Amino acid sequence: MDHTPLPAPSEGDDELTKVHPNYAHALRVQTVFAAIPAMFGALVAELALRDLDVLPPGLIAGTALLIAVLLVIRIPMTRYNARGYQMGIDRLRVVRGLMFRSDTVVPFGRVQHIDVNQGPLERFFGIATLTLHTAGNHNASVSLPGLGEPLARDMREAIRAHIRRETV
Repeated sequence: MDHTPLPAPSEGDDELTKVHPNYAHALRVQTVFAAIPAMFGALVAELALRDLDVLPPGLIAGTALLIAVLLVIRIPMTRYNARGYQMGIDRLRVVRGLMFRSDTVVPFGRVQHIDVNQGPLERFFGIATLTLHTAGNHNASVSLPGLGEPLARDMREAIRAHIRRETV
């Protein structure tokens, strides 16, 4: 497992740190799972229309397979490239999205508690999601998926240490 050190705290620059490369692989597997029902539906439609001789054999299933393959190749990398973060001295900035871009800054002073979560797919790829829960109701939880699991835990501890210093 790769134990990447915490990024150097930065103030002012707009340089974003990319999430772990395994995040793209996990997204690809999720996209394959999402494409399975569509492929199954295309096969059912293909079999239902087979006896009618309306369409050439394989047209529906073949088209669905081609679209699924293109989506499995393209969407995960696009989503991976649209995500980044910046760990500052007293804040975490999380950027995500393509069409609907979100750039969220969480001051550590507003953090109520911090979670590091891993589902089975994330555990398999050695990644985790860092979630900061803040005071208030708008954007009360900010998640940063795709971090290397050791880095997510290190970031949690660094944020906790900052909060402890502020409250003393």
